[in-house]
Parts: sequence; C-alpha cells; structure tokens
Amino acid sequence: MKKICLVVVGLYIHLFAAFSQTIDSANYKSRKLKIEEVNFVSSYYHQDGDNSAVLGGIGTEKLSDYANNFEVKLNNYDKRMREHEWDLNIGIDYYTSASSDSIDPHTVSSPSSRDLRFYPSLAHVITNEDKGITAAFTGYFSIESDYESYGLSGSISKTSKDKSREFTTKAQAYLDRVKIILPIEFRTLQTGGLYGAPNEHDYPWKPRDSYSTSFTLSQIINQRFQLMGLLDFVYQDGFLSLPFHRVYFKDGSEKTELLPSSRFKVPIGIRANYFLGDRFIIRAYYRYYRDDWGIIAHTADIETPIKITPFFSISPFYRFYTQTAIKYFAPYMAHLPTDEYYSSNYDLSSFNSHFFGIGFRTMPPKGVFGIRQINMLELRYGHYITTNTLYSNVISLNVRFK
Repeated sequence: MKKICLVVVGLYIHLFAAFSQTIDSANYKSRKLKIEEVNFVSSYYHQDGDNSAVLGGIGTEKLSDYANNFEVKLNNYDKRMREHEWDLNIGIDYYTSASSDSIDPHTVSSPSSRDLRFYPSLAHVITNEDKGITAAFTGYFSIESDYESYGLSGSISKTSKDKSREFTTKAQAYLDRVKIILPIEFRTLQTGGLYGAPNEHDYPWKPRDSYSTSFTLSQIINQRFQLMGLLDFVYQDGFLSLPFHRVYFKDGSEKTELLPSSRFKVPIGIRANYFLGDRFIIRAYYRYYRDDWGIIAHTADIETPIKITPFFSISPFYRFYTQTAIKYFAPYMAHLPTDEYYSSNYDLSSFNSHFFGIGFRTMPPKGVFGIRQINMLELRYGHYITTNTLYSNVISLNVRFK
C-alpha cells in the first residue's frame, strides 16, 4: 500500500510542476470556486438465468439492483490561470439476490440475499490551456458487507497546438479485501472461529489487488470524422476466486472455486465518431481482449444519436460480445478431482451476448419542465441476452443541474 501511494503521489507532484509558467499581471483573472454542474443518475437493473455459480453452475441467477449516483462538479482558476475542476461523486447501490441467498439454503432469507454498497470518489483535474496539458488525480473507496476497495489513479493528457490530437496516459491501483464467507456446508466450528464463526465478524479477509496502465490517442481526421485508439495493461494479484462459489466434481465431491492468484489482461480498442450532417452521428467502437487465463473476447458497439429537434434526440444502440472460456472452467459435475484449478462460474465460460436499447435526451433552452436550473434529462433502456441463458433489463435516468 505504501509503495503504491508514493508512486501515485509522486506522479501527482510531478504533474503540478509541469504547469509552472509566468503570467503577466495584466492578464490575471481571479475566480472563486463555483458549482459548474450537478448530476443525478438513478437506475434499476434486473437479471435472471439458470447457471448460478453459487450452486455450482445450476439454479437461478435472479438479482435486482437499485443504484443512485450523485455528482457535483466545481471549478475555479488559480493565479497562473490554470483551471481546477473538483468532481465529487457519491454512489449507493442496494441489491437483492436469490442466488447469493443459496450460500445458506437452509434459511428462509439469509443476510446474503441483500446488500448495500457505498462508493464515493473525489477527482481533481488541472488544465493548462496555454501548454495543452491536463492532469488528474482521483481517489476511490467502495464498501459492502463482504468487500472493501481502495483506489488511486493519476493521469496526464497532452493536446497538440492545433487541438486536433490528444494523448493520455493513466496509472491506476485498487487495493481490495474479500471476506471469506464459505457455503454453509464448508463451515466448521474450529478454535479461533474461522469458517465456523458464530458471527460474521470472525470471518477472515484476503487481499485482491489490481494495477493498470492505459494509453489513449485521439485524432480529429476532419470536421466530420474523429478516431481514438485505446490500449490497457491490467495485472491482478491475490485471492481472485469467490469463496461462496461451489464446484461439483464428476465423482460427486464438492469444493469451493479455486483460481490462480494472478491474472494479466490486455484490452485494445478503437473508437470512431462520424457526423452525418447536423442531425445524425455514428458512434462505433471495437475492442479486442485477451488474458492469461485463456479468454479471448471481441466487442463491437454502435450508437446512432438522431437529433429530432434542436433540443431533443434519440439514441438507439447495439453491442455484440463474444468470448472463449477460461482454461479452468467446466459445468456442473464436469470437473475432475485432480484438476489444479476449477470454476463453474458461467461469466468465465464461452458465450455470446447482445445488448440493445434506446436513449432519449432533452435539453430545452428554458430548462426541463420550465425549470431553468435543470438543463438536461436523459432516459435510457437496455435489454441484455446471452447464449448461456442469462438475460437482464436496465433502465436509467440522468438529470443534470447547471
């Protein structure tokens, strides 16, 4: 933890130094910190399927999630005329899960059937327009009953003199802890109260850390066409299994999921925007992904915002995704007892998926419903289906105040 903090803090200090410049007092313009905008996003997500990892690859995957996110953006200028933006984001999710309730199927409704997640973050963005440099530093935190996450990130962007090209590099670290809550049949009343703990406070915790670097290059080709390339390197280390995922073997024996303690991922993507006149935009995205667990995946995404009036638009979208299975996946009662690693989590299996829907957005000049402070309202709906029986629906509402 100390090493990561020093690296990111050192980067942050270095980025501040990059903004040093001399400003003529005649050009000085003092600005107090002010609220730039406020966003509120609320969404409802529901899913179901027949491949619960908690039950070894069979059974219901029913889950409902209610998410609310509140964001406040503030900005001001310092003495060197650098713009400072502060972004405070607070999220709260509440979910109910029939699948997680099966950790202890002998209860009518165990504590695992529902949970609350709280995840605030604070970002500081500094922009020097004269030098074309933008730097950002963000701190994250997330907590729920069986998971804790602490994150730090730092990034720097450089824009070309003609504003047509921008290169961004970003470093990020998440230091997490997983509570080892086993299925009820694996708990024993041992001295010290490990897995057979009489109360939840006696369950042990294990670390799970993630480190990533990303690089993006965006280029304006002409007035209508823009391109962006993306490259990420992600490394995970620690307890990467989930302790309440059951695995059933061919001989009828049962264990909990066991996966390697490290994972390396490389996603590569390209994004393109094309403006078809004043009313139509085509936004396309493709990503290639592979990792050392054996997954190779492709994502293709397209969205076409259509401006119906100067203040109202609709945005149909579609995304196709396909992946191969990890080397350690097998369905219910298909693993051999001699396997070194094993999982029956269908998120790690081979499957195809489709996600499609539509968004509606309005930005009337006199404000939404005649309220000037509410300058944007967006409603989106999406339907998700996979070839491994999982399906879901999500609806979200975004209200922006300025």
